[in-house]
Amino acid sequence: MAHNSLVSSSANGGTAAEALAWLALRNAASDCGSGLRSIDTQPLRALPAGRKWAGEIARVIVDGLVAGSLSAPAQLAAGWDRFGGAITELIVGLGKIWDNPAAARRIQYQLEQMLLDADDLAVPRRLARTLGIRVDARNPAATELPEGIDQIYAHLMMDGRIEAIVQFGVLGTVTRDHWIELIRNVVPAERPGLAAEALSTSAERGPDPDSHFGKLAQLAAQARELVRSSAEPAQPPATPRRGRIADRNDRTAFWNSYFATEDPWKYGSLYEQEKYQRQLEILPTGPIGRALELACAEGHFTRQLAPRVGHLTATDISAIAIERARARCSDQPNVEFGVLDFAADTLPDEMDLIFCSEVLYYLDDLAELRRIAKKFAAALAPGGSFISAHAFVLRDNVEKTGFDWNTFGAQAISETLAATEGLVLEQSIQTELYRIDRFRRLSPDDVVTEPVIDHVPIRAPIEIGVARNIVWGGARALRRDVARSEQRQRIPVLMYHGVADEGPAALARFRLAPAAFASQMAWLRANGFHAIGSEQLEGFIANRQPFAGRPVVITFDDGFQNFADHAWPILRANDLTAEVFLVTDLVGETAGWDAYSGPPAQLMGAGTVRRLAAEGAFFGSHMATHRAIDGLSSADLAAELLRSRMFIERWTGRPSTAFAAPFSVTDRRLGRLARECGYRVGFGRKHGPADLDSNPIDLPRIEIRGDRSLDDFVATVEAVLDER
Repeated sequence: MAHNSLVSSSANGGTAAEALAWLALRNAASDCGSGLRSIDTQPLRALPAGRKWAGEIARVIVDGLVAGSLSAPAQLAAGWDRFGGAITELIVGLGKIWDNPAAARRIQYQLEQMLLDADDLAVPRRLARTLGIRVDARNPAATELPEGIDQIYAHLMMDGRIEAIVQFGVLGTVTRDHWIELIRNVVPAERPGLAAEALSTSAERGPDPDSHFGKLAQLAAQARELVRSSAEPAQPPATPRRGRIADRNDRTAFWNSYFATEDPWKYGSLYEQEKYQRQLEILPTGPIGRALELACAEGHFTRQLAPRVGHLTATDISAIAIERARARCSDQPNVEFGVLDFAADTLPDEMDLIFCSEVLYYLDDLAELRRIAKKFAAALAPGGSFISAHAFVLRDNVEKTGFDWNTFGAQAISETLAATEGLVLEQSIQTELYRIDRFRRLSPDDVVTEPVIDHVPIRAPIEIGVARNIVWGGARALRRDVARSEQRQRIPVLMYHGVADEGPAALARFRLAPAAFASQMAWLRANGFHAIGSEQLEGFIANRQPFAGRPVVITFDDGFQNFADHAWPILRANDLTAEVFLVTDLVGETAGWDAYSGPPAQLMGAGTVRRLAAEGAFFGSHMATHRAIDGLSSADLAAELLRSRMFIERWTGRPSTAFAAPFSVTDRRLGRLARECGYRVGFGRKHGPADLDSNPIDLPRIEIRGDRSLDDFVATVEAVLDER
């Protein structure tokens, strides 16, 4: 074993000093095994302290113990009383020369697991940090925790056979009730004679303060007090959004639900105002006597149109909207307002101008549009104009930029109006997102001429509420279509870290350029993907419900400020969301764990977390300090799990039940302890897609590296898509 480590060290570029240190480690372990207690750790100084070497160091120690004690590996745990103190002192010494006690704990845990993996536990084995025991699954007894022990390794026995092996972190006495609950979770319920009595009411009374759950409750109380006393204000619980009326058959109620909130479409935005200006530009030349505005909403465009016409009748189906419009235009004497359902009610006739903007999508179908188009033509005076302003929708032409709405759009509306007897297209102003058409009602002696088509750019910035519905360049698949036609057992869970153009070269793998990230998100959007959070993912798995359509979980570790600066705007613009795992003790500071590679990146502050949560981002725990969990004591691990979750809930105002292990490092304690601390979902070291058989507390993810191309990204995601 030592020879293999020496060869491994050399093959991986290790120095001669490291090779000698591996040999010295094996000899030191052998001396411990033979009974020597005074071990010099100085020759071990060159041993690598990194996490990836902990297992190898533990294996070399086992090899040395076997040689020094003249024992088989299966006998080493039984000999712990002879050499355990010396070995533990040796490992603690390693931590001191490295100035890294967590690295020493990591080795200790791995060594003890190796020894107990080889032991039959015929009698209890008390090591330095781990108690190895057998437990009668039919009649478990409480287990007192010896001093220094914070982990149990147990064989659950039935009829003299091992029914299951469990390993978990403990803080205090494991009560009988605790054992029964644990046994029920790991031993098949159909096994005859399994301990099945009702749990006692101790949970209602409150746990014994010396028990595991009693100690856990004390840590939780300390975490709550720490969060309560923090300077950061609490975010009030998220208010459920008012739902809109889904029944479009009741059109009045449907539109009143929109106008329950004032200015539902941000009429004052630069994008809307630019559109209004172009609508005014397309007005016919000459005086306009009588004008009718359909679906005037709250009167924002009405104010701009009124000075251009002699008399304006502004109408809307919603009385709420009409009252706001009337108040907005109270100083316009040539405007009258009225409630009108243009689909059902009679329209005033002999109009010189009818204006209809952003509303015809809401008709039931094209047949209804054709019927109503005839009403429009009939309501115009000969030579009168009908102006339509509507957005392009993917349903009309999936290969061109359009809004991803479940309706027809500007192309179908324009074609239908052009096919209406008595109407002819005179002028059209067209952008990539919408078109504004002016039709004229023909007089008997009119001569039809070719329409004037003007293609103009959109110069105004597009608000996020608009942008998130746009699929630029067209779509290869629509979300609604794939939701109806596709079901699958697997889902890609994507793992990102930073999104930035610059940073330390050593961290390039963990940093994606904003332009590259934008290309990936645009590809997901154009191919019919929708984002879900870990809570939804856990629900699918718990119910064994196949995933409909093309869901994806997008996660970010660490909580860098560049997520807020670059990634979040891109996600929102593509109607996607993400879950960010925060290092809660360090919010607003820098990623000190990366300092060895260059200047550490800035982390988001609590205020930014609150803002993004209100905008729809999800947040979970990346622990409190970003220390690898396999080097934490069980008490420290529980404390980090608890306070991290509580701080996130304070900042976001909603429950937080997901974590991602720092450095993707896990151990056998993490899952159970995380559940006991209020988590339901966890992401660890596994790579690949998640599926309905995945363990929700130990889910895999797919790392998206910054040094890979868009083609690599597409191939990775499509590989999951191809396996349903």
